Amino acid sequence: MENSYKYFKRDISWLSFNYRVLLEAEDETLPVYERIKFLSIYSSNLEEFYEIRVAEHRGVIMKKQYADESYAEAEQTLEEITQEVNRQQREYYRIFTEQVLPALNKENIFLYQNCVPQPFHEEFVHNFFNEEVFPFLSPVMIQAGEIRTFIRDRRLYLVIRMIKRSKRLNDPDYVPEYYYALMKIPYAKVPRFIELPEHEGKHYVMFIDDIIRANLQSVFPGYIIDSCYSIKISRDADIYIEDEKAGNILEKIRKKVKKRKIGALSRFMYDRAMPSDFLSFICDAFGIVPDDLVVGGRYLNLQDLNKLPNPRGKELESKPLLPMRIPYLDEIGSVIKAIKKQDVLLHFPYQSFDYLIRLLMEAAFDPKVDEIKITQYRVAENSAVINTLISAAQNGKKVTVFVELKARFDEENNMLTAEKMTQAGIRIIYSIPGLKVHAKIAIIIRKDTREGLQRKHLAYLSTGNFNEKTAKIYSDIALLTAQTELVNDINKVFAILEGRICEATFSHLLVARFNMVPTLTEMIRREIQHVNEGRKGKIILKMNGLHDKNMINELYNASEQGVEIELIVRGICCLVPDQPYSRNIRITRIVDMFLEHSRIWYFYNDGAEDLYMTSADWMQRNLNRRIETAFPILDPIHKEEIIDILRIQLKDNVKACRIDQHLNNIYKRDDNPVKTRAQVCIYNYLRDRYALDKQR
Repeated sequence: MENSYKYFKRDISWLSFNYRVLLEAEDETLPVYERIKFLSIYSSNLEEFYEIRVAEHRGVIMKKQYADESYAEAEQTLEEITQEVNRQQREYYRIFTEQVLPALNKENIFLYQNCVPQPFHEEFVHNFFNEEVFPFLSPVMIQAGEIRTFIRDRRLYLVIRMIKRSKRLNDPDYVPEYYYALMKIPYAKVPRFIELPEHEGKHYVMFIDDIIRANLQSVFPGYIIDSCYSIKISRDADIYIEDEKAGNILEKIRKKVKKRKIGALSRFMYDRAMPSDFLSFICDAFGIVPDDLVVGGRYLNLQDLNKLPNPRGKELESKPLLPMRIPYLDEIGSVIKAIKKQDVLLHFPYQSFDYLIRLLMEAAFDPKVDEIKITQYRVAENSAVINTLISAAQNGKKVTVFVELKARFDEENNMLTAEKMTQAGIRIIYSIPGLKVHAKIAIIIRKDTREGLQRKHLAYLSTGNFNEKTAKIYSDIALLTAQTELVNDINKVFAILEGRICEATFSHLLVARFNMVPTLTEMIRREIQHVNEGRKGKIILKMNGLHDKNMINELYNASEQGVEIELIVRGICCLVPDQPYSRNIRITRIVDMFLEHSRIWYFYNDGAEDLYMTSADWMQRNLNRRIETAFPILDPIHKEEIIDILRIQLKDNVKACRIDQHLNNIYKRDDNPVKTRAQVCIYNYLRDRYALDKQR
C-alpha cells in the first residue's frame, strides 16, 4: 500500500535507528556486558536527542506563532516523539529487567533491584553510606511558591516526600502535612554502582541511589519518610549564534558554552511509580509543563551502565578485534616513502591508527617538509595528533590548523587545544562565519633540494576525524596520496579556508557548496541514461544520514527509471522504501561492535565503476552549509578492496536490518548456513588480503 507521505520525518527516523541500538541489548548471542554497553549507548543517544532535536522543536513552540506552519509541525512532531519514546522506554526496561539482569544472575552477578540489602550486606551498606556518601549530600526542602531550586541537566536527583514526626500522628483525626525535599546524587564523589562484599561465591552490586534510599532516615531524622523517586532533566544544549560575522566568534562561542548549563528545559524524566499528586506538586514547584514529561523507571540516567562493575572480567565481554599492522608499510619503514611510491588506504579500526601518527611524526622531523596543514573537527583529549603537530612547530615547521569551534559538544575541547597550539607557535584559523568545516583533510608541503625536481606534496583524506580515541570504535577509511592533481585540489580547499580565494575549480575532489551536488546529480542521471539506453544502472550509497529532499527525489526518479539502488544508512533516513516510486531501492542498516561511520558512493557507470569516499552525509546542512570533501578512489586495487567491503556489508545476515515503509528494523536473517557478520568478515578479509599482498 502506498504511503501518504514521501519522506519520513527526520526525528522519527532517528528514533528508529536508536531503537535498533536497543535491539542489540536483546541479542542473547552477545556477552552480557556487550548487551549492557548498548543499553548505555541507547540512553546516551536519547539524552543528546532531547538536548538538541527536542529542544529545537520546543523553541519553535515557545515562540507561540500559532498561525505559523512550523508551530503546528513542531507540535505534531513532539507528540509523535513522545509516543515513540514512551514505547521504547517500556521496551528498554523490559529488556533490562527481564533479559539482561537474569543473564547477569546466571553468571553469579546480582544487581540489587527495588529491595533493601540482604542481612549479610546491611552493615557494609550502612558504613559505606556514613563514611563515603553522607558527607556529600545537600538536601534542599521544596516549598511551593518559593524561589525554585535550579536543577542541573545530566544529573540524577531524588525527590523525597516526608511527614514531620509528631505525637499527634497517633490521633486518628489528625491529617499530617507532607514535606518535600530534593537531593542530588553526588556523582563527583561516589560511583553510580558500588560493589558489595562477595557472599557464597556470588557477586553483588548496588545502585548508589538505593544505598541513599536505604539510609534516608539518617538524612532526615525529624521526619518519617513516605516515599522517594528519581527524576532528571535535559536542557537545550545547542549553540546558536545569530550573527556569526560580527564580532569575535571565539568569544561568542565561549559565552554560549558557559550558558549551556542553564538552557531551556526539553525533558523532565520521572519514575513511573510516582503517585500523580506527588508528580503534580513537583511540576508546580519547578514549573514543569505536561509536554516536558517523559515516563521512566525507578533507575534513570542509565547511560551509567557502561560503568557497571564486571567482577568476572573479559570472559563476559566481547573479544576485541585488535587493530592490525600493515606488513608492506612496516617493511618500508617510512610512511612518507610508501605514499610517494603509491597511494595508501587505511581502514580504522581494523588497521592501526598509529600510521597516521607516524606520518605526522615523520613530517615533523623530515628536513624536506616545509609546512603541515590540517583540519580539526573533533580530536581526543590530550590528543596524540595535536601533540605531534606541536612537535612539528617546535622543530621549525610551519603548521596551520583550521579549528571548527562549532563541533557540537566538542566546542570546549577545541578551544582548549587551539590555545595550547597557539602557545606552541601553530597558526590557528577559526570557524568560517555561517559555515561548518566538516572535511577531514591534511596536506604535507615538501621541498626538494635537488635542482630541477618538482616538490612532491602529500595529502591525507578521510571519512573520519583525526581522533585516536574514536578511531578505536568508529569504522572509517582514509586515503594517503601524492597524486599531484588530488593534492592540488586539497591545497585549494585550504586556500579557501584561509580566505586567500573564494572560488575554485577542482580536478578530482568534490567540495560541498562548489561542485559536490551538481556532480552527484549528474552521476545519478547518468545511471538513468544508461538504463534508458538498455544498459545496466546501479548505485550503492553508504552514509550515516539521508535527509536532503532534493537528493532523495533524484533517487526516487532513478528508481522509477529502473536504476538499482542499494542504500546502507546507519542513522537518519528520510527516504521511504517499498513504494511505487522507490521499488528499486533497498535500505540496509548495520549496528554492531563498531560505529559505522565511513561514507562511500558507488556508481556503476557502464562498468567503469566510479567510487568516492567522503566526509559528507546527504543532509541539507552537509551539502549546503558545510565544507565537505569527497575524493575518488583511482587505484584499481583499492577500488576493488572497497567494492568488496560494500558487498560484504550487503550480504550481512547477522547484524544487518532492512528498513521497511513503516521504519521497522527487520533483520535480514535467512536460512543460509553461511553467516556473514559484516564487521568480523571485513576484519578477516583485510587480514588475509594484506597478508597475501606482497607488492603493496
